[in-house]
Amino acid sequence: MNLQEYEAIEKKRLEINLKHMENGVRFIDLKAAYIDETVQIGAGTTIYPCVVLEGNVTIGEDCVIGQNSRIVDSSIGDGVTVQSSVILESKVGSKTSVGPFAYLRPGSDIGSGCKVGDFVEVKNSSMGDGAKASHLTYIGDSDVGKNVNLGCGVVFVNYDGSQKYRSVVKDGAFIGCNSNLVSPVVVEEGAYVAAGSTVTQDVPGGALYVARSKGRTLEGWVEKRGILNKKRK
Repeated sequence: MNLQEYEAIEKKRLEINLKHMENGVRFIDLKAAYIDETVQIGAGTTIYPCVVLEGNVTIGEDCVIGQNSRIVDSSIGDGVTVQSSVILESKVGSKTSVGPFAYLRPGSDIGSGCKVGDFVEVKNSSMGDGAKASHLTYIGDSDVGKNVNLGCGVVFVNYDGSQKYRSVVKDGAFIGCNSNLVSPVVVEEGAYVAAGSTVTQDVPGGALYVARSKGRTLEGWVEKRGILNKKRK
């Protein structure tokens, strides 16, 4: 690319951004947003610096697209907040919060009023209205119902090395922290999975599923091993 080609591209990019500004979009830095001509953005939406919007992207009104976010071929509803995240070929419902550092891979369908928090990855999965995965969770090839809570460190174990499987978590279920759902399983409506459990069978509605080894305490173990003396040295 020579200088003239670069200047032409930059001129076109600025024209696109100015057009969005005229239609009621707010830019923190007009020169630091990278938006394809095919993108549609609703009035009242704020675009922060270093945002990249590519392909057939539709963003609703009154959204906040935070710094260093990338959205490709996706639909974003009204009142959505996206913070430093990547969204590819997916849908996000109104008043949902995404990020920071979330990753929506192709085929993700996130409902309204949801939370996809920090370091959450969603792939080819759905989340019903009001569902929450606040942090450090992987949702792969699964369907999560309305108002489901996924605790920190929940993993949908969807791949056995040769084939991928799908799981379902129905409305109102609660999945405790550091739980593994070994697909294919179904967690029925209103069921609870205790923290630290590995789920290998379906969980009935309203039930509590617990799968842990029994803990024990060895009194005086540190002193017997001489660990404290080693630390002092």
